[in-house]
Amino acid sequence: MFIKGFVLISLGFAGASPASTPGAWKDYDQRLTRACIAASGLKGAKPVGGPIRYDDRVPVTALVLAGRYPQKHMNNRPGRELCVWDRKAGRAYVSEADQLLPAMGQ
Repeated sequence: MFIKGFVLISLGFAGASPASTPGAWKDYDQRLTRACIAASGLKGAKPVGGPIRYDDRVPVTALVLAGRYPQKHMNNRPGRELCVWDRKAGRAYVSEADQLLPAMGQ
């Protein structure tokens, strides 16, 4: 079974934490989504639902992505990944997460 492992990507947002205005949250969510998609190993990766924000004691935001496995042996099978965005480091870490949600199409 394909396991993506952890992928690390830095987009130069180190130390950035979201502000509290609606515009700042929207910008933060867009940066988070771009970073997670860039770190993803799935073809056509897109967010499933919205970000899951933790408080500053655990300075991360999580996002579930869905797409298709690009490897030939995976036969373009649908897949999911969990992206964890480290707000302090400004980095996205991605791991396979097919078990998080019911099978697609159910």
